[in-house]
Amino acid sequence: MRSTTGCTTSRNCIDHEILSVSAKWYSQSPLNALIFLLTSIMQYEPQMSVSKQASHATNRSPDHMLVLERGLAVIECFDGQGALSVTDVARLTGLSRPAARRCLLTLTTLGYATFDGRLFRLAPRVLKLGFSYLSSTDLPQIIRPMLEQLSATLSESCSAAVLHESDVLYVARVETKRIISTNLRVGSRLPAYCNAMGRVLLASLPEREARSILERTDRVKRTQRTLTEIPDLMAELDRVRDQDYSVVHGELESGLLTIAVPIRDSRGNVVAAINVGEHVERTTPEHLVSEVLPRMRALQQEAASLLRG
Repeated sequence: MRSTTGCTTSRNCIDHEILSVSAKWYSQSPLNALIFLLTSIMQYEPQMSVSKQASHATNRSPDHMLVLERGLAVIECFDGQGALSVTDVARLTGLSRPAARRCLLTLTTLGYATFDGRLFRLAPRVLKLGFSYLSSTDLPQIIRPMLEQLSATLSESCSAAVLHESDVLYVARVETKRIISTNLRVGSRLPAYCNAMGRVLLASLPEREARSILERTDRVKRTQRTLTEIPDLMAELDRVRDQDYSVVHGELESGLLTIAVPIRDSRGNVVAAINVGEHVERTTPEHLVSEVLPRMRALQQEAASLLRG
């Protein structure tokens, strides 16, 4: 590769040339520029750690793009983190520090991250990746107005989520002025095993699949009330399946009481879950079942008529 004015080392020359070429491509095709940068980065950097590589190699198809996986891993490691250093990203992703640095520079060049000279932060442009999913499905657009009406009626926060691996992923949320310390928003993830929405979603799966997910989950005892043993959780899923709702009392967070029901499409397939969360000082499980559940049932029926199977 030819030398570049101002380069002090061959590595810096590579950085400068790769970024220069990608910048020219970016105005024509951001996706091609991103793939070019990630591919170029990996040509000059060590691979993931041996253990990380071995775990990722299992069941990998010939069409698997490892460079894209690594770039997305860098984006995902910012989940819940305001700002990260190169060392932080390397630790969280299993990449070498040089590879992590080049991925971060790539994201910065394309506008997906910012750099203040010490720490990297995700930029608002990253939202376009999530909005691509949200705009491709009817679920958030259909469910949010219903959640707004439910929240206004109950004066409580309401959410909708889907199951993603062993977590619930929030796709819609309506908050009230009452503060619950979980600080949730669209895109937030919480463990399914101790979450009311997670339990109705797990209960909708075949028993063997639900058990497999629970066995792969890091089942931390978040409070004194949290169920963590597989037999206890499977028994709870049986109960949820029979009654078609879940009440979770202080398992995710002390003082938090939530009720959730599954949301089905027009063919009866469970596609999401909704919940209502209140503080134990304002309600009881019995009140949630007698007063809140009927309103959630009405939302269930309305959503089923609008969500195509």
